[in-house]
Amino acid sequence: MAATKDPRPCSIADTLAVVGEKYSLLVLREVCLGNGRFDQLVRNTGAPRDILSARLRRLVEAGILTKRLYSERPQRFEYRPTQAGLELEPVLMTLKEWGDRHLRKGADLPMAVEHSCGSELVPVVTCGACGDPVRHEDLTARPQAPGWTLTGPTAA
Repeated sequence: MAATKDPRPCSIADTLAVVGEKYSLLVLREVCLGNGRFDQLVRNTGAPRDILSARLRRLVEAGILTKRLYSERPQRFEYRPTQAGLELEPVLMTLKEWGDRHLRKGADLPMAVEHSCGSELVPVVTCGACGDPVRHEDLTARPQAPGWTLTGPTAA
């Protein structure tokens, strides 16, 4: 089956267009950890300087990070998460948990995150209405985009 000219309208795809580039989520991880200076970001993400500059510019333009001058001479900036950036932190924690469980399988975990309750954080996605954990078998997708069904575009 040939690829369609216009893929399914999707908020996941829209989000990945902003944060799905290599290093973008690692930049957000570091900024959320308080490491918002360029040299810290280069060191802690492993991103080449030119690529890191492009990612930072894109994240600022998208409203995920803010850029603040912290030195006049030489002129240097640090980056901090906006509210939109902080709203992505649970996504980072869920990705971390998935990686710990499925890629590292519990061995040699590089970082633990402690919740304010004092326990190690184990993120769980729950339904905002009933509070139950989200499970695949409990979900029903209902396409809202005109011309689309669950299986793909409707015939033209």
